[in-house]
Amino acid sequence: MKKLGLIGGIGPESTLLYYKKLVYLLQKEVGPTFFPHLAIESLNVFDVLAFCEKKDFDGLISYLMRGINSLIAGGSEVIALTGNTPHIVFDQLQAKSSVPLVSIVEATKDAAQRQDYAKIGLLGTKFTMQAEFFKKPFLDAGMDVITPHDDEQLFIAEKISKELEHGIISAETQKRMLQIVQRMRDEDKIEAIVLGCTELPLIFKDTILSIPALDTLEIHIQELVKAINH
Repeated sequence: MKKLGLIGGIGPESTLLYYKKLVYLLQKEVGPTFFPHLAIESLNVFDVLAFCEKKDFDGLISYLMRGINSLIAGGSEVIALTGNTPHIVFDQLQAKSSVPLVSIVEATKDAAQRQDYAKIGLLGTKFTMQAEFFKKPFLDAGMDVITPHDDEQLFIAEKISKELEHGIISAETQKRMLQIVQRMRDEDKIEAIVLGCTELPLIFKDTILSIPALDTLEIHIQELVKAINH
């Protein structure tokens, strides 16, 4: 089994989920006395968001590559970013990395294709919702990608940054998020909603959505298990 390296801290709450889910999923596959050999290089989600806000993508690439190179130096043979937003420079990172990176965006697009969705909704940070990097693979595959209204996007982005990244789960925020998904289902006729931030599953945990959810974290983990087993 190949050694997996994770760029964590983007943010910490989702990194914890990646670690726990990967460890126990792989143990279930291999046997009760098995735990995988993996490494985590923890960076700062707020530095990532600041680079994106300034559109300093060269700075973001350099910042993330320092983490990736540290993982490679530690023997990682497959690497993943534990956040959706930094995938805004995924292609550039892959071009500079000497080991393969596994894209959360491509994995989610493949999952949507397997379900034959024609129109999906996308939630995430404002960079994920507004930029083209997440939408393009879906559009190229013939799917429509719908994002929330501008005021809804502002609300979602703010709650991700000020609550979810700090592990804060608010019932009021949860209620409003569910209302946004319901409106998109009713007005935009979306068939599924993409939880395009790896902290979003925290707010939708133990809730019943009116449409299927594509949980990018869960989808990514399944893809990582396949990548390190081959």
